[in-house]
Amino acid sequence: MSEIITYLKQSDIFYQFTQTQLELVANLCQEGRFGAGEVIFEENTSSKELYVIIQGEVEILVDPSVVGAKKDQGEKVVVATMRRGQSFGEIALVDEGLRSATARAKQKDTRLLIIQRDKLIMLCDTYPQLGYRLMHNLSADLAMKIRNTDLRIRERLLYSQKSQ
Repeated sequence: MSEIITYLKQSDIFYQFTQTQLELVANLCQEGRFGAGEVIFEENTSSKELYVIIQGEVEILVDPSVVGAKKDQGEKVVVATMRRGQSFGEIALVDEGLRSATARAKQKDTRLLIIQRDKLIMLCDTYPQLGYRLMHNLSADLAMKIRNTDLRIRERLLYSQKSQ
């Protein structure tokens, strides 16, 4: 369990958690192993887990045809590459909607901590201080991802206007 706590400490989403809080979360974690190219979850599937990368890299891919774009030979587009200590699937904590992207292991022997939404939410309800810290960190993480996406969209729009 101390190994799991070490991995949780390295993740931004568990920033400033006390040792006791980390132990409580560690008790909820399961480890998953994925090979290179193996899909962790598909876009438009139900959303019930949070993932923390403990080894390897994970690609986040989207299907351009979802927004009406023609797919290039049926290929999904990589929009982000996640690395050790980073989390993904956070939206599952906010709502249980459909996944907005596909996650795929980029490297062989990719290891993830998998945390079930319902268990983590129950822990947050039982320990409000832990819940507050988690939701604060989650908000900061999502805000950073939204800002990065906004910058990429602006760059793309400005580039396309200059080339016309």
